[in-house]
Amino acid sequence: MQASAPAAEELDREIERRLAELAALIERFTAEDGMHATVVKGMSLIRASRPSEPLHTVYKPMVCLIAQGRKQVMLADEVVVYDPARYLVVTVDLPLVGQVLVASRERPYLCLALDLEPGDVGALLTEPGLPRPSAASGGEREERGLFVSRTDLPLIDAALRLIRLLETPHDIPILAPLAVREIHYRLLKGEQGARVQRIALAGSQAQRIAKAISMVKSNYTRPLRIEAIAREVHMSPSALHHQFKAVTAMSPLQYQKQLRLQEARRLMLGEVVDAATAGYRVGYESPSQFSREYSRLFGAPPSRDVARLRSMLGSRSAMG
Repeated sequence: MQASAPAAEELDREIERRLAELAALIERFTAEDGMHATVVKGMSLIRASRPSEPLHTVYKPMVCLIAQGRKQVMLADEVVVYDPARYLVVTVDLPLVGQVLVASRERPYLCLALDLEPGDVGALLTEPGLPRPSAASGGEREERGLFVSRTDLPLIDAALRLIRLLETPHDIPILAPLAVREIHYRLLKGEQGARVQRIALAGSQAQRIAKAISMVKSNYTRPLRIEAIAREVHMSPSALHHQFKAVTAMSPLQYQKQLRLQEARRLMLGEVVDAATAGYRVGYESPSQFSREYSRLFGAPPSRDVARLRSMLGSRSAMG
């Protein structure tokens, strides 16, 4: 035990050094706060110079690796916190509430986010050195569609190789797929690799739930037809309801409601439509029901909430 302590301390110091390098690169390629798409397909860089308000948005399958700062996401009533020591993986489309907890102008929140494509993850599952995928089973128990896991040195190194390519754009077409593949490999070899596997296992319970989520998401303005979705994904309505909630922490109807209300908020804020019009466009027939459910999710009626957001955005813009 004593002999391994210095080695463990040196490993921790090396992880800190690599995270500092990752933070410096993210800061270099993000001139201002916000989410910045990059020329590397699927990779975004996020920067925030102050703690944020809770932000409702739909996360797609991705890995989020924080180099500096701390953030939390809420799924229904569950809170997940991640930081440089713990990365976040989202395995299905989820309506989450994200909030940057630790950030300042001197030490901004800095994060690298990479989309996880089922086909790319699946291409690795037959490679030697990885645990064999577990056979799909109708009785398999599903887990939440997001988790945090311990950040290790090989994963940080793979992320560094990917972000360094922004310095040599001509290398991106050849080398970026290799770096992305290594990140997928490191996730699959990590503590919760079995959960990453489920992103890509065709015919698995996880894939059926992912398909059901996609169907709800694609048709969120229409009345929800659980029986039709259940038939499409080859599950009974009761099994679909149970497994859907196991993955998303909400029923299909609650999931649809989150999508509707988030889109209505975006419409009112970005396209300057009134509450009645926004509610109608996302599938509500009753303005009073829309207002009640909007207030329940966002904490204020539509007009007051949007006015607050506009005021907040305006003050931040004036501050630069």
